[in-house]
Amino acid sequence: MKSLVLSAYKQLELVDMPVPQPAEDELLVRIKACGICGSDVHGYDGSTGRRLPPIVMGHEAAGVVESVGRAVVDFRPGDRVTFDSTVSCGKCFYCQRGQINLCDNREVVGVSTPTFKRMGAFAEYVTVPARICYPLPANMPYAHAALIEAVSVAVHAVSLTPLTPTDTAVVVGAGMIGLLTMQAVRHAGAARVFVLDVDDTRLELARSLGATATLNSRSENVIQRIQEQCEGRGADVALECVGTTAAIKLAVEGVRKGGAVTLVGNVAPTIELGLQSVVSRQIRLQGSCASSGEYPECIDLMASGAIRVEPLISAVAPLEDGVSWFERLYAREPGLLKVVLEP
Repeated sequence: MKSLVLSAYKQLELVDMPVPQPAEDELLVRIKACGICGSDVHGYDGSTGRRLPPIVMGHEAAGVVESVGRAVVDFRPGDRVTFDSTVSCGKCFYCQRGQINLCDNREVVGVSTPTFKRMGAFAEYVTVPARICYPLPANMPYAHAALIEAVSVAVHAVSLTPLTPTDTAVVVGAGMIGLLTMQAVRHAGAARVFVLDVDDTRLELARSLGATATLNSRSENVIQRIQEQCEGRGADVALECVGTTAAIKLAVEGVRKGGAVTLVGNVAPTIELGLQSVVSRQIRLQGSCASSGEYPECIDLMASGAIRVEPLISAVAPLEDGVSWFERLYAREPGLLKVVLEP
């Protein structure tokens, strides 16, 4: 099978590999589409430490069941499926509480560390446990289904955010996750959603997808603008989807006293936090990690049109073009949101 292998940092090769065989509880999935995640781009240069070469990356995928392990009863060859990126054990303290994203033995498809390696979906085939797989509607394009994982990250973050129907929400960052989070928070019932970014093109896209207002933090005083719209107090909640000191500062300063900030982005491993601004204003900070069983809800949201992903796809390209797309994404070419590869 064709596979895009990270053979060394910043070195991708399209090679032939044996088709993997499913274990008794696994599916062999023929991949139809796989999105390039920002974490894959950071893995490409070794900065995350979670893509140790050689590894086939890719975890945002959808395809068709090719074969099933002998213990699998819920799927059969020909089924259209997607799968969670997180492989949880189902047995630990957190799995028993339904917090599968916090599993003590958590592994991730397309990731390799000193303790585990799971080959991913930048290939024609991948094996995954049946317990993390979900059926797809017949009319959902595979390129759209490849974004269900990203949608689940946004929906999970919103589920952790204390939100009431009269609330004003701020979303910091209009990248892929930010734009999905904005749609999810609107669907969850926020009365108003303000989106902050430094790119006017992405802010325009945010408006087209339902943002109440957009603010460019590079060219205007966004905190003042938010307060003007919120009786001088600030927004009720903020969801930060970048993960840098500057973006988190905007999220904290953009909410009212007693407000809540959900941290979704994690570009920087560490940030500086204005502690007094949090403590003296009684701001609640909530981290959000991946997703935790929201896939069926996300599939329904996408199928109904409540969350739209097609405007976020910059390109759908053959797997053979993966090397050049990684180079472009690594260079942070403006305007690119999501590239989906098709084996």
